[in-house]
Amino acid sequence: MDKKKILITGKGSYIGTSFIKWLEQWPERYEIDEISVRGTKWKDRDFSHYDVVLHVAGIAHVSADPKMKEEYYRVNRDLAIEIATKAKEEHVKQFIFMSSMLVYGSDNNSLNQTIINKDTVTGANDFYGRSKLEADKAIQQMNDREYKVACIRTPMVYGPGCKGNFPKLIKFSKWSPIFPKLNNKRSMIYIDNLCEFIKLNIDYNDSGLFFPQNKEYVSTVNIVETLVKFYGRKIIFTSLFNWIILIFLSFSSFMNKIFGDKIYEKELSTHYDWQYCLVDFEKSIKHTLWGK
Repeated sequence: MDKKKILITGKGSYIGTSFIKWLEQWPERYEIDEISVRGTKWKDRDFSHYDVVLHVAGIAHVSADPKMKEEYYRVNRDLAIEIATKAKEEHVKQFIFMSSMLVYGSDNNSLNQTIINKDTVTGANDFYGRSKLEADKAIQQMNDREYKVACIRTPMVYGPGCKGNFPKLIKFSKWSPIFPKLNNKRSMIYIDNLCEFIKLNIDYNDSGLFFPQNKEYVSTVNIVETLVKFYGRKIIFTSLFNWIILIFLSFSSFMNKIFGDKIYEKELSTHYDWQYCLVDFEKSIKHTLWGK
């Protein structure tokens, strides 16, 4: 069997770097390269001998500063579309775009829980979400029999060395004696499960919209409980402050990221012809803290 030749556009990204390490298990099946798409030098790269382009480059969801608006659209939308167009023109067989759950909008507070299903209308409400959504939709339109396009709308990705809010919860669980007991629900995906999902998507040369997630929904309380268990600590969970949190949820994007709800309907993530959730939630937290 010929090796699948894969090009990752976006050098040094968390998902891209993790995926390269994941595929090292099968050196006889995959040949993988990684390039930076900063500047214009990447335009001279010949894509024609690759079977797959995995596009992971982008500006993370870290700022609502209006000054960032143009940069979000330039990188997350325009660059992604330009790379997808080049890949199609140079006869790459499959293009995988790492989209985001945030194309459906920001996190919902626990009083207005909604479950995203196949009929849910996209509704991005910030620069990051809108830039991702516009790229997502434009790239989908390129799909045809010779050029398979897969847009993967990931929920929060976590694992060893991840960035974002998850490391903040890890730090908090190391020292805090108390934590609010508010049972929200979140879809998340552990990095190994996501890497396996991408690998299988490549193996099947599949196209369409994809919504991978761990088998389990979790709450922020679940996460902190599991973290302190592995640290050998005790923590008091209390509902005394819930009324304050619920007030903040109505206007604080930060509080919604920590205590809000955002879930995919399970059917969206389980109807594939493959099994990709290789690591359960508790084990994934252990691996995140201590490695494998």
